[in-house]
Amino acid sequence: MNAKEAMIMETLDAEKRRLTCQLEGIKGSGSEDSFTGSLSELSLYDNHPADIGTEMFERSKDIALMDTIQGTLDDIDRAMQALSSGIYGLCQDCGRDIDPERLRAVPWAVKCLQCQRREERHDDGDKRPLEESSLIPAFQRTFLDDSPAGFTGFDGEDSLQAVIRYGSSDTPQDLPGSHDYDDLYPDPDERIGIVDDMDRFAADDSRQSDPAGTKRHGRDTRKTER
Repeated sequence: MNAKEAMIMETLDAEKRRLTCQLEGIKGSGSEDSFTGSLSELSLYDNHPADIGTEMFERSKDIALMDTIQGTLDDIDRAMQALSSGIYGLCQDCGRDIDPERLRAVPWAVKCLQCQRREERHDDGDKRPLEESSLIPAFQRTFLDDSPAGFTGFDGEDSLQAVIRYGSSDTPQDLPGSHDYDDLYPDPDERIGIVDDMDRFAADDSRQSDPAGTKRHGRDTRKTER
């Protein structure tokens, strides 16, 4: 390794140490801790998204910074390996010489300007995770009322209804077209426990004749007046 290559290696090593220190500093600030733990919360389900907007922004920023730094560190490692192998300055895609001006500006560059632009233009960063093909639309996997098999058991929709009737962070203003809190969960008028439409009349007659539910199992449950 000649003096010029030794100077480049020293430059790469210094940049690697600087970025590694920066990466450790971001990780040490709690960026890898659980979100609930960093906020001292047992759960985030009862919080409106706007309540943790600042924390969400900071966490997203830290993740983006860590990804960028890690990508640069990977490039530095490849450049150092190329330098040791005697192929430093050659584009790893097309094999042509990388412009010296580019190497002076970005010593860890492993691709020529044309190949780098081509890669960034066809970046796959906008692709969504593969599992979303099964998860979208939301709850389709567990909302089974309209399934071809005619499922009538307790499904995901029933589970959501059972939980959300106790309240959530949403209000009618969060859902366009809603007028009251019943509009915030699916099928609020669904008749629970009624299988056939004809059963509705018997259930309605029972509630009308005994609206307070005082007569059950043949007994009068009202308290005896004294």
